[in-house]
Amino acid sequence: MSGTVPEIDAIEKSQLCDLLPFRVGDTINVHFRIREGDKERVQVFKGVVIRKSRGGAGATFAVRKVSGGVGVERIFPLHRKGRGRRTWPRPSVAPLLPP
Repeated sequence: MSGTVPEIDAIEKSQLCDLLPFRVGDTINVHFRIREGDKERVQVFKGVVIRKSRGGAGATFAVRKVSGGVGVERIFPLHRKGRGRRTWPRPSVAPLLPP
């Protein structure tokens, strides 16, 4: 017995989104909706990916930015259909080490 129910696996697979790959250290823009009363707006959170957690439909990633001299971290769900978008303007580049 594998320990998981096939019906739950099927539901979880249907909730996964096809995303561009990104790694820890990449700078990304995350567009997410903010609801204030009866108004709704889109806010962009631009920062560096510091963590990717778990797999499947419950996967998350954390982004850190500095705003007004204060570090701000925010955790976003990786798979969310129709609830914003993510853009990857700059991948991380490892420095070349001298031989």
